[in-house]
Amino acid sequence: MKKYLALPALFIAMPAFAQPAPQKGFSGEISLNAGIISATSNFNVDGDATISSLENKADSETEGLIAPLGNVSYTFGDGLKQQVYFGTTREDIAVGTLAVQLGYKHKLSSGTEVDVSFLPTVISGETWQNPYELNTPRQETDISGNAYRLQLNSISGSNFSLDLAFATTDVEDDLTAGTDLARDAESYYAKGSYRFTLSQTSFVSPSAIYIQHDADGRASSFDAYGAEVSWFNLLGRHRLVLTAGFTQRDYDSASTLFNKKRSDDELSLFGAYEYPEFMGWKDWSFISFAGYGDTQSNLTYYDESSYLFAVGLNYKF
Repeated sequence: MKKYLALPALFIAMPAFAQPAPQKGFSGEISLNAGIISATSNFNVDGDATISSLENKADSETEGLIAPLGNVSYTFGDGLKQQVYFGTTREDIAVGTLAVQLGYKHKLSSGTEVDVSFLPTVISGETWQNPYELNTPRQETDISGNAYRLQLNSISGSNFSLDLAFATTDVEDDLTAGTDLARDAESYYAKGSYRFTLSQTSFVSPSAIYIQHDADGRASSFDAYGAEVSWFNLLGRHRLVLTAGFTQRDYDSASTLFNKKRSDDELSLFGAYEYPEFMGWKDWSFISFAGYGDTQSNLTYYDESSYLFAVGLNYKF
């Protein structure tokens, strides 16, 4: 889901290795993380409210970060094959995706795990009412929307998984509404992944990604094609996850503002580390993670970059 948002917070994660709950009832975890985060974007409301040119890159904004994460789940049914959950799932945050979800999982007799969820806040944020306004302080406004997700994991007992989602985006008081840059939109997301086992303690998972973003403005609408690869490794009590991704976005038409059709190339890198039983404390883990994202556009105004580094403690219950 991280492709729906250009928010550095989506890098927040900790490493994890998916496994079913060991017993019926409630379980979960909570972590507290501290670090620094930096973002460079002309859409960042923490940046300069007034800009003088659409040809300049944005200034970098850096700040401290305190980020609590967690989830709670209830496992039930014969063979513990059903679960309801709320929060940030381990499977997602292991590869750098932060998405608060309310969901239901059911493992079928075929071996397929069906996971349906509702993401009420993943689209939410702030932006400028008119991000292209020059020589006048730009005014902030809210972005809202919902996302709905269907995951089919280990299809028919294989190593293949499919992740599908639909999302809506609404920009309140959007001053670009009615133009070819209008931003209200519907998005469709598809990701197919396959897991290759390298050893008993290591596996790699490449993925192919497609996104269709249908905005009210044709110059804000795009098709995106991407690839991602994650490497998971266990070495004693050390757990490490490394993920790299690349996405190309091709927009539908040129805007009258820039007189050129937009095209973006996005690179993302993410690493996460976990050390269970930190200081000999049962159910506690030391966690550390770092992320970097860079978007290069043929229109300088849309160039963006971000990075994050954080450390924290995680508690499982």
